[in-house]
Amino acid sequence: MSARVIDAHVHVATRAGLKPPMLAWSAGFAADEIPGLYDGDGRPRPEVFADHLDAEGVDCALLFSEYSPRVTGWQAIEDIVPFAKHDSRRFRLVANVNPHIHHPLLAELRRQRGLGAIALKLHPVHAGFAMDSAELYPVYAYCEAEQVPVIVHAGTSTFPGARNKFASLDHLVDVVRDFPGATFVLAHGGRGWSFDTAAFLALSYDNVWIDIAGLPPRRLPEYYARHALARLARRFIFGSDWPGVPGIARNIAAVRELGLPAEVTAGVLGGHAEQVFKL
Repeated sequence: MSARVIDAHVHVATRAGLKPPMLAWSAGFAADEIPGLYDGDGRPRPEVFADHLDAEGVDCALLFSEYSPRVTGWQAIEDIVPFAKHDSRRFRLVANVNPHIHHPLLAELRRQRGLGAIALKLHPVHAGFAMDSAELYPVYAYCEAEQVPVIVHAGTSTFPGARNKFASLDHLVDVVRDFPGATFVLAHGGRGWSFDTAAFLALSYDNVWIDIAGLPPRRLPEYYARHALARLARRFIFGSDWPGVPGIARNIAAVRELGLPAEVTAGVLGGHAEQVFKL
């Protein structure tokens, strides 16, 4: 199992694209504390963030775009392309499509793939749509055929304007069955009221994984108390949800302190992401 540490859930936003204030968006943890991260135009500097990841012990990070103007704002994939250009091994890009903005969806996904996206993030809670919407089925078919992992926001959100009724994983059960050749990653692991459903899906289907971003690692045994953690963790992928985290290194250390078998810990922190995202 790889010894690399991969953070598979990172948001590096431009100031102009954010709807909420920076402090609210970062859950109270100050991204501004990284000296020189933002230039005079409010754009993050790739070289500065790369140094920060070095200090936190992260070898590779997946950077998310998000088109959710109703809730968090407009973080276009073009805003993170400079990171991949700076270091294509360190930074990998994740596409995002919103059925209320992009049409046709598949054309927009292909465009973002052309800019270097290796995966697709869908955010039903912020964008306000059900995962089993018929409009998304051509997207799933494409992702299955092209082996593009689909990351799904699978948890509640406290941002004003979020539609938490779409956090229910009931909207995803049929999709997972209809596209057995597609890979689905449940971001935030069912945070809120769907921990057990997320665990059931990950343990029942080989094409389903859990991204633990936004979940304090020390509380994972509590969240998944009805499941054998050492078994379920074989389906975990580490993500920090930076900047909404007190520190990436602290979360990495907390994963290592869970008492999981060494090979499972290595998988959570990097090996599973390497496998799923073909890194």
